[in-house]
Amino acid sequence: MSTQDTKLRGPAVWALVLTGVASFMAALDNLVVTTALPAIREDLGGKLEDLEWTVNAYTLTFAVLLMFGAALGDRFGRRRLFVVGLTVFTGASAAAALSTGIDALIAARAVQGVGAAIMMPLTLTLLTAAVPAARRGMALGIYGAVTGLAVASGPLIGGSLTEHISWQWIFWLNVPIGLALIPLARLRLAESTAPGARLDIPGTLLISGGLFGIVYALVNANSEGWTSTPVLTGLIGGSALVGGFIHHGFNNANPMLPMRLFRDRGFLGINLASLLMFLGMFGSIFLLSQFLQGVAGYSPTEAGLRMLPWTGMPMIVAPLAGILSDRIGGRPVVAAGLAFQALGLGWFAAILSADVSYAAQLPPLILSGIGMALYFAPAANVLMSTVAPADQGKASGTNNALREVGGALGVAVLASVFSAQGGYESPQAFTDGTVPALWIGAGAVALAAALALLVPRKAKAAQDPAGRTTAVPDKVPAAG
Repeated sequence: MSTQDTKLRGPAVWALVLTGVASFMAALDNLVVTTALPAIREDLGGKLEDLEWTVNAYTLTFAVLLMFGAALGDRFGRRRLFVVGLTVFTGASAAAALSTGIDALIAARAVQGVGAAIMMPLTLTLLTAAVPAARRGMALGIYGAVTGLAVASGPLIGGSLTEHISWQWIFWLNVPIGLALIPLARLRLAESTAPGARLDIPGTLLISGGLFGIVYALVNANSEGWTSTPVLTGLIGGSALVGGFIHHGFNNANPMLPMRLFRDRGFLGINLASLLMFLGMFGSIFLLSQFLQGVAGYSPTEAGLRMLPWTGMPMIVAPLAGILSDRIGGRPVVAAGLAFQALGLGWFAAILSADVSYAAQLPPLILSGIGMALYFAPAANVLMSTVAPADQGKASGTNNALREVGGALGVAVLASVFSAQGGYESPQAFTDGTVPALWIGAGAVALAAALALLVPRKAKAAQDPAGRTTAVPDKVPAAG
């Protein structure tokens, strides 16, 4: 083996380990709270709206600051901002664990989301820069598998820690890992910047305020009334700010999100499909993880294990889905996956009752898991085939942000339906609220399947911002 190969191997391995572990923590915190929600409610009190915010405070700040975090790294140094994001995330995790009230926990979760938004988009940039092109596919494949493992194991890890130690340990777990990563990142990662990178502060303020207003209104609509002043202010003001963000994206020279990308029907279709997929999936997991404990009577660990056929199925099916998408193209695989996910949620809604057996739940769990895997494996490649290479970074950031926005909206919308139709008073009341919410989730994902068909069979030549035409392949080779 050559000396150069040896030199390349050390930095690449360190970059893969450090970025992989950091992304695992950030992805884990999306779902790790779900199986701990009943314990948090019992310990800290709080209404349904408070439980929603323990999830949404993280996903919302993560979503709206994701692209801003990437721009900060480009401007001030990616390693430096990666360390800053790690530090914020680790400190906020400790604050969440030490929370003595539900409001303090929600605030800590919001700060956690800020740290994740700075840290997460820089992991791929740092990894790509450190790994030689010949080994990049393998490294990105491992990175993707680690992130997938975090999503799959989130409910199980959260349930196990909650049952056998305490719910606080779902947050304490991050602290020693973060404290170990911070000095290693400073020592082992190379610094890099993007000369001329600009920050879109007006765009960030517009989208942050707009999404917060809309989600606040949805979360509080049932408790305060749809016609109450706070709810109407959130809906109208939030929508106006989102409209301002869209106008800004069309007319600003360097917007955080260039709206011109949405003129391509393939880009529009896959991004709307991603938002609706996460809306239906995330909102359903929020309710079903509580159903398994509060109605079915399982312990947190048992509930996490029983969610694995859904959340863990991508680890088994995703490689097969990747091979299939290489052979027939990504569009039919993504559309089929979303259709399976919609059928799984609809099946759940049709059979759910206060005394439903786990054997009856297992088929829709497996079908939903297969659908999730068929969506996740080719979705990134389908997305990248709709834009020119110069826009792929912004396209990826846009898609990730819209997924997180979809998750926040999913929890807010489905929980709003749940509280309007049922509640926590009894197993029957919980079931009465969950069933119509699941039908809404199934409908959202079914619409996503239809929108996925907007993606052209053959990607047409795309133009970069300078107007140069670039051929974009129909099937981009899968990472790893």
